[in-house]
Amino acid sequence: MDHDVPPQPLRGIKRLSLGALSGLLAGYAAIAVAELVSAAVRPESGPVIAVGGAAIDRTPPGVKDWAIQHFGTDDKLVLQLGILAVLTVLALVLGAVAARWRAIGSAGVLVFGVVGALAATSRPDSTSVSDALPSVVGAVVGAGLLYWLIGRLGTFRAPVDRPSGQTETADAASTGVGAPMDGATPTGAKNEAGEPGWDRRGFILAATAAAAASTGAGLAGRALNGSQGQNAVASRNKVMIPAPSSSAAPVPKGAALRVKDISPFMTPNGDFYRVDTALVVPKVDATSWRLRIHGRGVTRERTLSFDDLLRMPLIERNITLTCVSNEVGGPYVGNARWIGVRLADLLQECGVRPPSKGGPADQLVARSVDGMTIGSPVDDVMDGRDAMLAVGMNGQPLPFEHGFPVRMLVPGLYGYVSACKWIKDIELTTFDAYDSYWVKRDWAQKAPIKTESRIDTPKPFGRPKAGTVMVAGVAWAQHRGIDKVEVRVDDGPWEKARLAAEDTRDTWRQWSYEWPAAKGGHTLTVRATDRTGETQTEKRTPTIPDGASGWHSVVVTVD
Repeated sequence: MDHDVPPQPLRGIKRLSLGALSGLLAGYAAIAVAELVSAAVRPESGPVIAVGGAAIDRTPPGVKDWAIQHFGTDDKLVLQLGILAVLTVLALVLGAVAARWRAIGSAGVLVFGVVGALAATSRPDSTSVSDALPSVVGAVVGAGLLYWLIGRLGTFRAPVDRPSGQTETADAASTGVGAPMDGATPTGAKNEAGEPGWDRRGFILAATAAAAASTGAGLAGRALNGSQGQNAVASRNKVMIPAPSSSAAPVPKGAALRVKDISPFMTPNGDFYRVDTALVVPKVDATSWRLRIHGRGVTRERTLSFDDLLRMPLIERNITLTCVSNEVGGPYVGNARWIGVRLADLLQECGVRPPSKGGPADQLVARSVDGMTIGSPVDDVMDGRDAMLAVGMNGQPLPFEHGFPVRMLVPGLYGYVSACKWIKDIELTTFDAYDSYWVKRDWAQKAPIKTESRIDTPKPFGRPKAGTVMVAGVAWAQHRGIDKVEVRVDDGPWEKARLAAEDTRDTWRQWSYEWPAAKGGHTLTVRATDRTGETQTEKRTPTIPDGASGWHSVVVTVD
């Protein structure tokens, strides 16, 4: 190359574009290194998970409910992708800033490391300041990489006016003075001021090496974090649940209707709804798991192992669970066969008495390994219903996403006041003394499940053929039982549907109605009446603060 030709300057958009690329590489490196460091701390301390968890904690209940309704069980994936998208944009911006003000842009990366560290250490499940390490180390690496990559672009110099009218160049990277960009030179060449210029080959090699190293760190971190769950998986594989001392009665003949598209009476584990705040499903080793029972009115505090529970008398029951975020006609309800230790018996062994019998505690606060707190009325837990610490679901050890090794459930109460997954602590206290996670976010302290029903078939906007059309679905009023289901076509009279056989009052009940369908558009509506004589209300209410209400309707066109 002819060095007598003045070097072409690296100007405007080109330098900003390469700066933005440098920022993107620096952000990628920061996340990858943080993932690797989190393997040495704990997977939940990684910045994406920590910031995501903090975002969930601070999101208004209405927004959370909207996300669950629109994204379902993919809401956590959407949140993580959103966080990564925001971080990508910020990395591009900081890189562009660094191209002009090298130190300022690099310092910006450190700021986001501080944000991640604060998010990690402020999480309810954080037990040590070491949770800040992944974000801090990742940010330091990212900031250093950005500073180094920008240096490969050459010195950014700004003209400085001298009194004599002559100009002298100054390093704008240190002064912060903006100016047209120069310094694009062949490798090893100098600009007119004698400073190194734009090293094209050096930048490409540096960027490629940074991307490769970051990818390696990220993959290593992912592999190490994954291996940490192997002990938990192994412990679950070894679980042999003893035969229950009190088995569930066989499901009555006729409880499961043979109707196409109706929800199956028993919900398979893989189809059972999952609604929680855990961005990463906790994988707890059953051999090291412990449950502590303590608090007001506990005269004999206990700490139990998983084997301790398995040695106790187990009960097996079919119980339908419902999420409070379930809209009218929604999918967040399911029926399964659970096996576990009766919770009332365990509390009585610890000396606990319900408030109705003079006990000092009216709230049972269950704590999960991920920091979730769920408060249940002690009277409901100990009134004779089959509240339990479940260890099995549909004949298997609990799946990890449903709370392995142990979860709590109380028939008749919405999950947010009863169904603590990955439980590790039970404290007896009062509703006046303590607000659990969801109560702090404007949900009701007490939430018995409302009487509800749903049309499963025909589907909304379906086009059945004229003639006899089977309308069918499920109804539930856990711990009260369903006594009657009625169907209405358009504004006509309510017609009694045929009820399937009842399993127990704690399970949902299938129903069907043979509709003589005439051609045209029609609205089908369903309502249920529970065993207490209360009919499902027509009044529509949102899920907040204690569950949705209203009649479920579908619109169809009969051909």
